[in-house]
Amino acid sequence: MLDNQRHLFNLPEDTTYLNCAYMSPMLKSVAQKGIHAIYGKEDPTTIKAEDFFNNTRKLREEFARLIKVADPNQCAIIPSVSYGMATVANNLKADRGDNIIVTDEQFPSNVYAWHSLAKERGIEVNVVAAPKGEARGKRWNELILEAINPRTKMVAIGHVHWADGTRYDLKAIRKRSREVGAILVIDGTQSIGALPFSVREFEPDAVVTAGYKWLMGPYSSGVAYYGEYFANGKPIENNWMNRLKSEEFANLVNYQEAYQPGSVRYEVGESANFILTPMLTEAIRQINAWGPENIQNYCEKLTATYLKELQEMGFQVESPEFRGNHLFGVRLPEHMPLEPIKNYFSEQKVFVSYRGNSIRVAPHVYNTETDMEALLAGFRTKAFA
Repeated sequence: MLDNQRHLFNLPEDTTYLNCAYMSPMLKSVAQKGIHAIYGKEDPTTIKAEDFFNNTRKLREEFARLIKVADPNQCAIIPSVSYGMATVANNLKADRGDNIIVTDEQFPSNVYAWHSLAKERGIEVNVVAAPKGEARGKRWNELILEAINPRTKMVAIGHVHWADGTRYDLKAIRKRSREVGAILVIDGTQSIGALPFSVREFEPDAVVTAGYKWLMGPYSSGVAYYGEYFANGKPIENNWMNRLKSEEFANLVNYQEAYQPGSVRYEVGESANFILTPMLTEAIRQINAWGPENIQNYCEKLTATYLKELQEMGFQVESPEFRGNHLFGVRLPEHMPLEPIKNYFSEQKVFVSYRGNSIRVAPHVYNTETDMEALLAGFRTKAFA
């Protein structure tokens, strides 16, 4: 059982931060890694040739452990989700008349690359909209499965929807995509780190995630996994570190046609970043120490009573089997304006996000019942004003 971990952060005492889906607060240990790295370059003689590769190796190992990948070299260091998805687009085998399945209102980094492919190759982007009414999550998953057809070459979705936390049945989607020969590409930005994710279980072809949300790392850092479909693919850039034998500094001018093994070929240039890479490594190390399953359990125990009360007050929250405990949307009744609740939260320093008529709540192990009381007070005060 995981206890409250607020002591590991420097969150202001007068704020209620329920917005990890926007940006995580930084762990004290991660900040210390960054500070040490910044001052480390005061004396560049301390940075050895092997450090370029030790830095990246450690990060791949921690991420591989987190998502249950046997070979860390199937993981790659990236600067953003859009970079990781560009690699997918660069290697997708699809032509005119084929289609890609996405869900409605996905985050743009998992959309724009497919729109570009649509223009370049005549590929259709089929958007599966969320249904209205009861059993929304269940029905949405059914609609995704129905949309996959013999012309589908890729399903590109999240594990949960970024705006409201709706969880997708990746096992069923994987099964159906395999039946038609389509690949499964997951944007794990709003799930990996807080929601258990196993490559062995879900068998995706690619997983791409930013580092500054649930991985609790710095901005402009991220990691990805690329499976067998991408084994001999083409990177979107050519840098010295993604080529074979790049560890041999003295022989770098003996240019190599071959790439590093596995998915290392897809890494961004300067992936050894001596500030960001150690910081993200430390952040994922801490997540692995906590365990995503324990983070889910902590969030479930923290929120269950309050969510029940919200539902009794007339607010809509997705059923537990179709959402994460770390990220969920509270939808307002149609007659209720959002602005009064939004203003109240702003005045009381309660930090959440707003997506349409949904208030996105994203707790973590630094939150307490006091935080949840502050959240519920806003709904109580303004719901019946």
